[in-house]
Amino acid sequence: MSAISTRPSYAAVLRIPYARRTFATALLGRLSYGVVPLSVMLAVTRASGSYAVAGTVMALFGATVVLLAPARAALIDRYGPCRALVPLLLAHLTALGLLTVAVWRPGAPVFVLGSLTAFAGACVPPLGPTMRAVWSGIAEDRQQLQRAYSLDGVAEELLFVSGPLLVGVLAGFTVPAVGIVVGAALMAAGTAGFVTSPAVRGMRPAAPSAPRGTGGGRRVLGRVRGPVGAAAGVGLALGSLDLLVVVFAGQRGHGGASVAWVLAALSAGSAVGGLLNGAVAWRRPARVRLALLALGLGLALLGAGLAPGLGTLTLALTLAGVFVSPAVTTAYLIADEAVTPEVRVRAGAWVNTATNAGSTIGAAGAGVLAGHLPVGACFALTGVAVLLTGAFQPVRRSRARPVQGRSGVWGRSPQVRDGTGEGGGGVLSRRRSGPA
Repeated sequence: MSAISTRPSYAAVLRIPYARRTFATALLGRLSYGVVPLSVMLAVTRASGSYAVAGTVMALFGATVVLLAPARAALIDRYGPCRALVPLLLAHLTALGLLTVAVWRPGAPVFVLGSLTAFAGACVPPLGPTMRAVWSGIAEDRQQLQRAYSLDGVAEELLFVSGPLLVGVLAGFTVPAVGIVVGAALMAAGTAGFVTSPAVRGMRPAAPSAPRGTGGGRRVLGRVRGPVGAAAGVGLALGSLDLLVVVFAGQRGHGGASVAWVLAALSAGSAVGGLLNGAVAWRRPARVRLALLALGLGLALLGAGLAPGLGTLTLALTLAGVFVSPAVTTAYLIADEAVTPEVRVRAGAWVNTATNAGSTIGAAGAGVLAGHLPVGACFALTGVAVLLTGAFQPVRRSRARPVQGRSGVWGRSPQVRDGTGEGGGGVLSRRRSGPA
């Protein structure tokens, strides 16, 4: 991938009017995505005394989070972030509050636990897709938007590392249900700060007279099928690697600490790749870059299948990680360019949904394959799957708008653009259960 010599600064992204406040509050709320799922799992396990019940409840939570993500994003597109996020937040907090009461002591009915958890997942505020839509509205040009998405992805990676660590600290001092309360408080504070930011308040929803065809779910998915497919491939790889690394280490007599270091190397490579991707102004079109990034990830996984030991595997997965965050970031960029502003949040949500769904499929598929094939072959098949999902990037005339000076639906109002007034919305982690 050829790049021009300009090295843009991430500081310029944070100097956009209201960007620091908006981004910080969005991240505060999104930290809840790393806290709530693990806290719920621990609390339900304690309350029910059954790992099977906990697994079923978490499956319901994950299903409602992932499958209903486009519907929640459609609410943001249709009504704007302020009018849509607040009701979602109130419903989410109500469900988490009732769930906290239910799991505080053992003996809660399984039906109640499952229903409350599913409802909490169904109405979780989509701060991640909305924040990316805000970035698209306030960025000065496509290069700055690329840097903003890269910064967003790297920060998100850190959230999904620090969230479980916070739960671990809380678990050492109190009951797991307290983690649910902390997660709810993070979401409440973050969302409240986010919707009151001038950059968010300046984003206008779709006009009531907007053609319904532009907002149809199938139509949106049809326009972003290329990046959605590539994102699904990345998610499939990430979901597979958790189990495959455990199998690889176990077959060679290594314990859980070694597994943690290998997966940490993958995350570190992803963070480095994300920062490098955002610091370069690429000449090649985004669809070409996405295909090349998928190629690099697939080849790195093929190389992991040839690793003779844990050290070599760590190097291979570090290299694989370098392609992960740039691939997801580029998928978001393509999705943003491919649709009109009325459905921008939904387009990003489809990419996010594809990544999470791919991760779930990858984890399940790896479990089946690992029982019948050598682990090296499992790595290789995962690499082939990534190559296949990323190879097809349809070349089509984009409906992208020039970013600078945009206004209108999900565009910046003049006051926000000039920074003078208030105006009138992964890498995705392998263990993610939220719409980050």
